[in-house]
Amino acid sequence: MSPDAPEVRASPRHRRRSRKRWAVLALVVVLLAVLGLGVAATWRLQSNLDTSPLDLGDEPAAVEPGPLDILVMGSDTRTGEGNEDYGDAEDSDGYSDVMMLVHVAEDRSRATVVSFPRDLVADIPRCTDPETGRVHAPEQDATLNSAIANGGPGCTVATVNRMTGLKIDHFMLADFHAVEELSSAVGGVEVCVNEAVDDPKSGLKLPAGVSSVEGEQALAFLRSRAAFGDGGDVSRIRSQQSFLASLARKVEEEGTLSDLPTLYRIADVATRNLHVDEELGNVATMVGLATALRGIDLASMLFVTVPTEPYEPDPNRLRLEEEKAEELFEALREDRPLADGTEPSATPTATPTAADPSAGTGPGSGPDAGSGSAVAPATVPLTVSNASGVRDRDAEVAELLADEGYAPVESGPQAAELPGTQVFFGPGWYGAAEQVAELLGVPSAQIVPTTDVAGVLVSVGRDFREGERMDVTARLPDGLHGQTAEQHTCQEAAGDW
Repeated sequence: MSPDAPEVRASPRHRRRSRKRWAVLALVVVLLAVLGLGVAATWRLQSNLDTSPLDLGDEPAAVEPGPLDILVMGSDTRTGEGNEDYGDAEDSDGYSDVMMLVHVAEDRSRATVVSFPRDLVADIPRCTDPETGRVHAPEQDATLNSAIANGGPGCTVATVNRMTGLKIDHFMLADFHAVEELSSAVGGVEVCVNEAVDDPKSGLKLPAGVSSVEGEQALAFLRSRAAFGDGGDVSRIRSQQSFLASLARKVEEEGTLSDLPTLYRIADVATRNLHVDEELGNVATMVGLATALRGIDLASMLFVTVPTEPYEPDPNRLRLEEEKAEELFEALREDRPLADGTEPSATPTATPTAADPSAGTGPGSGPDAGSGSAVAPATVPLTVSNASGVRDRDAEVAELLADEGYAPVESGPQAAELPGTQVFFGPGWYGAAEQVAELLGVPSAQIVPTTDVAGVLVSVGRDFREGERMDVTARLPDGLHGQTAEQHTCQEAAGDW
């Protein structure tokens, strides 16, 4: 399991649904492409869009000036041209798939993307279908992804508004082709896996290390559950966040937004695969949204997962971890930044951050997992390996750790270069891994469980080629897990847990 959040093993039905999984936030990342194409092209692209009402609840939330909140969803439907390639129509339940809430600050200086597991338990309000007039009764303890069946995406908007206390401004719903075509339009997206992956369920097949994926392989990377972690939805969310961060880096670093032919291809793909709210289907609103997204730098684009815990009546479901989730929602409502830009202390605290509830089972379990007390450095089996591309960098980091009382620090096997530094931990050693990561400045998103390590292994990547601490602009507060777009992360292949 991952220390990021509690993960739930999928039932056979949910494993079949792994064929339906994919992410569409790429549409938000590249939506600002529309702005660079001129009004005539924008009008032409607008004709590609399907629209429907924003909020189907009895009392639709009034959209107000200020921050922007956009709900991005994917549909698992098999109807429509080419969608039958992803399974039979009867294998589709007509529910929403990926759900991400994009919060853009009022001053347009930062964006926070909050992922919601599709199997999250939620209360769905009464919704009226705008096409048929049918009134769907409210439901308690339903799954969040089923809200869309009660009249369309506007019912999901009403549900998320009630859950979070926010007032969502726009929604975007996309079909299967979005990621395939977008990833090809930008020339591929780099992804990283720690071990080779061959997942027949999704069709994902990758060697260990960094690969560029596009088309069907990009879609497979995003919808695969079986390939990563314990096969749960939260592991899949983690891989999606890593993909989207990589996409954002590519769009910014390669000057994609100044290449008009590429820009038009991206915008055409996005609009052909989008169903949006009625206001967003307006040219002026779309251009305004594109303007709002322009200029947000990578360190200020934050991906987080809503805090959850197992839902006791059904082990295949999750529920909000109320206190932590409310802290997140309150920060969004008040438009406060989540990431801490200050430099944390270089000395581990006596009481490290408590481990995720998931640490009680699987690789995070053991006497130190979430115990709230420090782990004596001399008791930690610690290894350092070099994936930085800099000769003897492992020895330098090992010396830093030895100076802090970690002894002996072994030099591990030399690895192929990897973009990101990671701290791996075996069963029972999550607390120790967290302390080591804090000492070196390694973000929580780069603390990874594994069954292949007895103790803690620091894999030094290209982002930590020099110095005593990693130079990371923003850090997440306790209780939130995710990454910024500037961070390079690798995915841990699924093990036999």
